[in-house]
Amino acid sequence: MFPPLRALTTATFLASITGAAQGHEFWIEPQAFMVAPDEAILADLKVGEGFEGIRHSYLPATFRLFEMAQGEARTPVESRLGDRPAVNQAAAEGLAVLLHVTTDSRLTYREFAKFERFVTHKDAAWTVEAHAARGLPDAGFVEAYSRYAKSLVAVGDGAGSDRTYGLETELVALANPYTDDLGAGLPVQLYYQGAPRGTAQIEIFARAPDGAIAISTALTDDSGRATIPVVPGFDYMLDAVVLREPSAALAAETGAVWESLWANLTFAVPAP
Repeated sequence: MFPPLRALTTATFLASITGAAQGHEFWIEPQAFMVAPDEAILADLKVGEGFEGIRHSYLPATFRLFEMAQGEARTPVESRLGDRPAVNQAAAEGLAVLLHVTTDSRLTYREFAKFERFVTHKDAAWTVEAHAARGLPDAGFVEAYSRYAKSLVAVGDGAGSDRTYGLETELVALANPYTDDLGAGLPVQLYYQGAPRGTAQIEIFARAPDGAIAISTALTDDSGRATIPVVPGFDYMLDAVVLREPSAALAAETGAVWESLWANLTFAVPAP
């Protein structure tokens, strides 16, 4: 039997993330982005703003996929129900890529201004006119959302490379932040439904060793690529959001009139 403090229910988890979902990121945050070959990877699932958030537990009912990939090998992340950190897993030497895809959640907008601020912030202001054109109400409407998070962890030498893993939307590092020269920045590529997503906003969160956080944005080119300026010794989170009309099935299940899909990537750049 699990101790009482592990008995966080799925309902409690969903209530906590639903109330804070709009405009909030979901990410994987390793307790150390670089570990020795004989050390386990410990990582938290977090929801929050500005690269600061609340830790959440390992709850299988809240995710569709939770894996660790190394090269071609993909291993399920298997923790105990309610565990925090959600990841406590041994890995072989090299680059480990943690993958997490949530189930669908929903958010009800009580005022249109909140929706307008969100979509404008995420560079999807086209939805404001589309909302009116579809004859949708200004209040009481539902957005469904899901999260597609990745994290790069160096085990030992950290050698290896990131790649696409077939997520509905995902950010891919085109260089290894632990082994490659990033003097010109870290090249990344954004994907949606298996194809590069061009002219899309990537939000960049850079955390200095003293905890100070700087936020900026970059725009992908026609091939879905962007170069992220990085500083040695900093941790990074990248975030990109797709807004779309939900499928008929999802709309019927959730009552949603909009759907957002959040791609997220975390990594660190070693200090000199």
